[in-house]
Amino acid sequence: MSRSEYAIIYGCTILTLCTLYAAQPIQPLFQSVLEINKFQASIFTTAVMLPLGIAPIAYGYILETFCAKRMLQVAVVALGLFEIAFALSEAYIILLSLRGLQGLLIPAILTSLMSYISARSVHANIQQAISTYIGITIIGGFLGRFLSGLLSDVFGWRFFFLVLGFGLLVVSLLLRNLASDAKPNFAKLKKKEILSVLKMPVNARIYGAMFGIFFVFQALLNFIPFELRTLGEGFEGTKTGFIYVGYAVGLVVSLGASRLIKWFGSQPRAMLFGSIIYLIAIQGFHFGSYEAMFGMMFVFCLGMFIVHAIASGYVNALASKHKGIVNGLYISFYYGGGTLGTFIPGVVYEYGGWHWFLHVLTFVAFVSGVLLFSLYDQHKKGYNAPHISKEAKWF
Repeated sequence: MSRSEYAIIYGCTILTLCTLYAAQPIQPLFQSVLEINKFQASIFTTAVMLPLGIAPIAYGYILETFCAKRMLQVAVVALGLFEIAFALSEAYIILLSLRGLQGLLIPAILTSLMSYISARSVHANIQQAISTYIGITIIGGFLGRFLSGLLSDVFGWRFFFLVLGFGLLVVSLLLRNLASDAKPNFAKLKKKEILSVLKMPVNARIYGAMFGIFFVFQALLNFIPFELRTLGEGFEGTKTGFIYVGYAVGLVVSLGASRLIKWFGSQPRAMLFGSIIYLIAIQGFHFGSYEAMFGMMFVFCLGMFIVHAIASGYVNALASKHKGIVNGLYISFYYGGGTLGTFIPGVVYEYGGWHWFLHVLTFVAFVSGVLLFSLYDQHKKGYNAPHISKEAKWF
């Protein structure tokens, strides 16, 4: 694959991830402008993430006839148009509906991007290409949050969404320069095969743990902008966007996952270490200062990405068959937890306050840690993976 193809693919990835998370840091602004409550504002992220939890199951039955290039062209154009429509809309119900429609397109784009990279890269370079893609998704997630907060203060909230919309339309034209490729790699899941994968003790524990880990992660990232506003120090978009700088630590962790495993001696030990860091970091958000929360965000993201970076590759390395299903279920549990995390803890936050909100997240993270701890027994019985699989899917 040529450098120009990589540039187009990675540019498309960044814009797509920016679209996914752009609304998150300015949800308190939506609350004020649209005169809605916290719950209504928080589900702007829920609406766009929900399809990511069900896409690996549902899309396998309807997207088997399209090549990745064609799927990208259609989906990226549609996403760009929906993003522009979002920027120009006024009514809450229309804005929320458009976010839902965007959510239907984003998993198709991300999976097609992964399929294109795998199909077009030279076999020896696939691992490097996927590692770079992982880093690009993290950069996109950070830029979407940071720039949304920053530019909403300077130009108003609509500006960044317009930039993303027109940027996606430009990229859709550049996608014509991509070569032909294979069909998107959607796993067509069957009940019998799903059950056989879930019956594997290691898989069940990892899926359950990652459901909880991403539930907590999205909960905190989704509601921290509301809590920052209660500090009464003029927390508008820019300062709120800066709180997500710690998210960038995931780039370093994702590229160093193999070294972490070698250092700890096994995947289960490394994941358990990450979950302990995660639990400790959550407690740091009890301190009611911007500086403390800013610092804890680095530690929080460090723990989360250690677990995530290793868990996805671990289940792949253990899988002797049905790897597409193993990946599909991992993604479904991961984003399913994240989707629920964007609104269920909000009820606790609304009626119990920030500290009770953090207590609930601590409990969920603790349960996830227990599941990861139990992997020691499985590891001792011979369920060992020698390396991170190059077939791991990263969204």
